[in-house]
Amino acid sequence: MPAKQASTSLAHMSYEQAAQGAFPNGEGTIFKVWAPHADWLAVVVEGGPTVPLARLPEGWFEGTLAGIGPGARYSYELPGGRRRPDPASRLQEDSVHGPSTVIDLGYSWTDQSWRGVSLERLVFYEIHVGTFSPEGTLEEIIPRLGELRELGVTALQLMPVAAFDGPHGWGYDGVMPYAVHAPYGGPRALQRLVNAAHAQGLAVFMDVVYNHLGPSGNYLREFGPYFTDRHQTPWGEAVNYDGAGVGPVREFFIDSALAWVRDFHVDGLRLDAIHGIRDDSPRHFVAELNERVLALGQRLERQVHVIAESDLNDPVVVQRASEGGWGLAAQWSDDFHHALHALLTGERDGYYADFGDVEDLAKAYTEAFVLTGQHSVFRQRAHGRSAVGLPGRRFVVAAQNHDQIGNRPLGDRLAASLPPEALRLAAAVTVFSPFLPLLFMGEEYAEPAPFQYFTSFSDPELGRSISEGRRAEFGRFHWAGVQVPAPQASQTFERSRIDFARGQAEPGASMRRFYRAALSLRRALPALAEDRQDRVSATLFPPHRVLVIRRKAELSQALLVLNFAPERACVQAPEGRWRVELDSWDPTFAARNRWALQGVAERIELGPWHAALLVEVP
Repeated sequence: MPAKQASTSLAHMSYEQAAQGAFPNGEGTIFKVWAPHADWLAVVVEGGPTVPLARLPEGWFEGTLAGIGPGARYSYELPGGRRRPDPASRLQEDSVHGPSTVIDLGYSWTDQSWRGVSLERLVFYEIHVGTFSPEGTLEEIIPRLGELRELGVTALQLMPVAAFDGPHGWGYDGVMPYAVHAPYGGPRALQRLVNAAHAQGLAVFMDVVYNHLGPSGNYLREFGPYFTDRHQTPWGEAVNYDGAGVGPVREFFIDSALAWVRDFHVDGLRLDAIHGIRDDSPRHFVAELNERVLALGQRLERQVHVIAESDLNDPVVVQRASEGGWGLAAQWSDDFHHALHALLTGERDGYYADFGDVEDLAKAYTEAFVLTGQHSVFRQRAHGRSAVGLPGRRFVVAAQNHDQIGNRPLGDRLAASLPPEALRLAAAVTVFSPFLPLLFMGEEYAEPAPFQYFTSFSDPELGRSISEGRRAEFGRFHWAGVQVPAPQASQTFERSRIDFARGQAEPGASMRRFYRAALSLRRALPALAEDRQDRVSATLFPPHRVLVIRRKAELSQALLVLNFAPERACVQAPEGRWRVELDSWDPTFAARNRWALQGVAERIELGPWHAALLVEVP
């Protein structure tokens, strides 16, 4: 028989403890869970009692177990004897299928004077924790922080660290939105990393997934109506944000976002694929989450930013609430990547069918989006809206990121198919844009290792299904027939691991010098700091594949001269006096330096894949 009913006195609960979870208070642990699908629920302490929780109105269960503190392992028992981990578990030491662990998230922070990084100063460095270092832990990132700061990075962008099934994976199949993945080091490791990053002047952003949960270890549906069949996503059941009586569902995920900021001091969130967050409510879930996170940041006196991944090409994501928008700080611009990638590689399959001309990159530079309402060949319908008038800081751009590399069948980076001069060109295009640049780990030294899609699901049948689905994904690309690495194979994960030693020797060292020089100029030149759209213009030089971007500040201007052809090009120099500030063919960066500019005369002689930054001389 179960032991005595748990106490339900919550008078001493703080604001932080008002959501779901297990909260130690020095005398015991408060347990609180929303489970309207159950008429009875008990907490089962490993090696201890089974104690029914008090059932409160609207499906809530809660109570306090005296004498139970941090380190205690527990499960919830549902009708029929089913034992499940806590949906709001803060720690899953063994797996997402086993018992949860009570933990006190208090930490001896030393970042009390940290106020964050302003939006316009953000330069992101995207990291997959498991493949960043030999052991694949959060703490192994710490020794690299100084190196990243010197490179010119101002923010780490961590791919999802919420707990998922298996030791390694991309993290987008997470099932525990509050728990740090134990193989990465768990919650303490994340706190140590963030504290150390702040000491180095670096912000930390978390990638969070609120459009679906993974297929293995997802027990939420047994507790309540967390999912709906009214909406669909490509990845799994849609979260039920707009059904009847689902206020606690919205609160569950919003409090997860708040917890990352509150308990782990992260400086911002990157919301994964918000086009998969379907919500017909009068107030969209994303807008509400953003407002709540910003309010918490204000209380904590820290700059906190919410950034979205969205393929909608809709400025509503970042427009102010007073203008009918959702008010997020920024959104990713896939169009920028696609325009640049298609221009560099010549690929036109799949979603690259809408890109490939120099004009596309010119539009991406001056308007952020390329598809702004016209017909999309890939989507076979009109797509997007104009973002004219929005400043560059509202968009995050990249030449490479985890999606655009990892969603290729072989996970090959640009370094696998392009010469070093083309990689320097891609770097210049990204870093000198009016937008917020993002580098994918290892990009700065042309890491040759692929970043492939890998999983480690405990269910072999699920693993096989994932592999088959992966192969079917590439039907609309020229990759059909390519042997796709098995996601469940350990080799697929291991070959995706990067090696920083490659950045110390050539050719990686030269590439790293170029990135560092470019990022230094981005910080130093006033013309590159001005991100108003009316201060950015683009000029084409047909029939050459040459693009000249003019960046203007109040008292200065800069020109970015770009040749996207594998052969030379000669174009008319602009009026005025100009100084070469950075040349991608300079011997500092190029082993073969025959194309370095010798100043700016009436005409500019550009080498293959050439990028040059010119600054006006008063």
